[in-house]
Amino acid sequence: MLSKVMRLFTGIMLFSVIAYAQEIRNPTSIGPHIGWYKSTDADEGSLMFGGAIKIKLTNALGVEGSVDYRTENYRNKSVMVRSWPVMVTGLFYPVENIYGAVGVGWYNSEVDYENDLDYLPSKSEQDFGWHFGAGIEIPLSKNVIINGDFRYTFLDYNFEEVPGSDEINSDMFAITAGILFVIN
Repeated sequence: MLSKVMRLFTGIMLFSVIAYAQEIRNPTSIGPHIGWYKSTDADEGSLMFGGAIKIKLTNALGVEGSVDYRTENYRNKSVMVRSWPVMVTGLFYPVENIYGAVGVGWYNSEVDYENDLDYLPSKSEQDFGWHFGAGIEIPLSKNVIINGDFRYTFLDYNFEEVPGSDEINSDMFAITAGILFVIN
């Protein structure tokens, strides 16, 4: 299944490069975003915020770097995770303002334990995850773009010291909206 997805992704990217080999529009942009995300086994969804820089390599291909801040609770608020994911995402544009996304993230996290687990010490950890998704960019003017996207992230937090935590799934989806300012 994964090999079929990768072949499809590669085909779309190649088609995009051929179809849009022309002058690059809006080559570099930067701006803030806000979103809502929900980890599979988190107690509830939550808001997140951050910023991104997008660089278009061609009209069909780009790259994005982003940093976010988010918090989530597990096991009835007994485990609280605060994280600062730093992500690099490859973007492909099958049509002008719609993109697909695939990338990796480095999740810097602080884990605190409360309630029935407050005997455990807090810890910091770094985890890698990968994500994929899609989005849209809507130009408001020559130098301002609003964008929105949906991403699904595969992430495996390690709560090994928490009894019964083997089954906790920290994969998540996020829906974000932002504003980008074209800088060249």
